[in-house]
Parts: sequence; structure tokens; C-alpha cells
Amino acid sequence: MSETAYAPAPARASEQAPEFMGAAMAPVAPVTPMALVPAYGAEVIVGDVSGPAHIHGVHGTTGLTRWKALASGADLRGGWEAVEWASVPPGGVSGEHLHTRTEEVYFILSGTGEIYLNGEGHPVAPGTLILTGLGTVHGLRNTGDSDLDWLVIEMRSPRFDRALAARVPAGVPAPAHASAPAFAPAPATEEPPVSSARLHDLRAERSVSPTGVFTGPLRSIALRTVDAAGTAELAAEGCEHMVFVLSGTGWVEGGSGTAELHPGTAVTLPLGTRARIGADRERGLEFFHAEVAVAPAPATALPEPEPVR
Repeated sequence: MSETAYAPAPARASEQAPEFMGAAMAPVAPVTPMALVPAYGAEVIVGDVSGPAHIHGVHGTTGLTRWKALASGADLRGGWEAVEWASVPPGGVSGEHLHTRTEEVYFILSGTGEIYLNGEGHPVAPGTLILTGLGTVHGLRNTGDSDLDWLVIEMRSPRFDRALAARVPAGVPAPAHASAPAFAPAPATEEPPVSSARLHDLRAERSVSPTGVFTGPLRSIALRTVDAAGTAELAAEGCEHMVFVLSGTGWVEGGSGTAELHPGTAVTLPLGTRARIGADRERGLEFFHAEVAVAPAPATALPEPEPVR
């Protein structure tokens, strides 16, 4: 689902304590996005899945989908289109559709269902990771007796990023998300063919490279843990990070602030930011982690000095 602005509906009581990866989730208080480490005009972005929008008829189907944007490509430089959380009730469907400009990740958080890839069904459960390349027809159905929740990452293809940059008039600075590609990709006619889609059990594999399906700068997707009372450091140097907490509680700290972490909390690090993630003393943290390559912004030529007269 592409990011669209909707008025959030009040969350039901059952929405305050979903389960991710089989671990019970404590009630999540809304987290106001906050500046933890300003850099390059960017801030560490903290959000959660509370108060989702209620949307009917997603991708041409009937029925309800709950949805929330966790990060927008407008705030990032690495080719992100959006990071989103979505959920459908038992029997619910996210309709079959395809993307012509973005490559998409689905990660199943809770519930059971079936993913349709070019008309062929595949069972999915917590821990299933689905990579869909450009032009892949895909849809998701809840076949279980509880809500089916999943995380979505949409990445712009290099071809589309080039098209965005080409539309910027001469003399007008391009927006951050269109002016700093992760690498110098080949011309559109020379982009290598990609596989249609691929499924992984991220619980078993722990780390997955999207190479062979994605053409863009997404480097890796992994499950990571922090032991009780332990910490992990993330630095967005030559890359950007997105973290989504699956189990446990803790905190994320930057140079000027701290936010609480619970299952359902997302932390996104734009280029040039840093953060320290810590687990509470009682139990460790487990989180989903995506890393995207970002090239440094091109240097701006300084004007020639005026000759001394």
C-alpha cells in the first residue's frame, strides 16, 4: 500500500494489545516523533502502531484494513517510499495489485494467511518475509482466526529515482529523496532482470539479502536481539536504518532525548543520525532491522574568489 493521508479512527481496546511473533504486547502509549540527534536537517524518527487508520476497499477489495505509516520517504535519502504497518481481520484481504515503481517487503508479524504471487498461493505465518520485485502481482488473505498483521517497506527502484531527479527544473535543488542515489546505477535499458518474488523464513535464516529480487539500495533485512540490560549502537553513516520492536521493552537514546521502546515501536535513522538502543533489565529486546545504502550528497563547488585589486 502506498502512503496516503487518512484520518485515524479511534483504536479499539483489542488494538491496544496485539501480539507480534507470539509474544504478548503491553499497551503501547502513542510516541510523538522526536528529535534525538539532528543532523543534515534530519531527526531520528520514533513512532508506533497505536491509533491506526481504518480503511475500506484496499486495492479494490471489500472489507476493513487497519493501516499506519511509520516513516515517509520524504524524510529519508536512501530510496525509501514508505514504512507502514497493516492489519486485516479474519477472512480479510489486501487485494491483488502490482507496483511499477517500487519494490516491496512484507514481513508477517502475527496471524496466519496466504500470499498470492502472480496468482499462486503460499502459506504465511509469523516470521515469513516476502520480497516482491517490480511488476509482481501480489495480494494477502487472512486464513486464520485472529488478526493478520504485517510490516511493509516500499523502496523506489533506481529507474524511478532517476525519473524523479530528471523532473526537477534546472537551477532548482532536487528534494533529498531524489538527489542522493545510493550508487550510480546503469541506464534504465541496462538494468539487470530480476526474479519475480522470493519468500524467506526470517526466524530461521536471521538475515536476508534482497539481491536478485530488488534492484535498489536495500542492503539487508535481519532479526536482531539485545540481551537484558544490554545496548546496541546504530550509526547512519553511508546508510539509513529502520528498526521495529517485536518483543521486550527498552529505550532508544540520542544526543538530546530518550524514548521508550515496546513491541510495535518503530525507530528510523535518517542519514547522519546515531542512536543507542537499550533493553530493560528484566528481559531482552528483539527487533526487525532493515538497512539501506545511501551515497554521500555530491559536493557543492565553491565560487572562485574575486581577484585582489
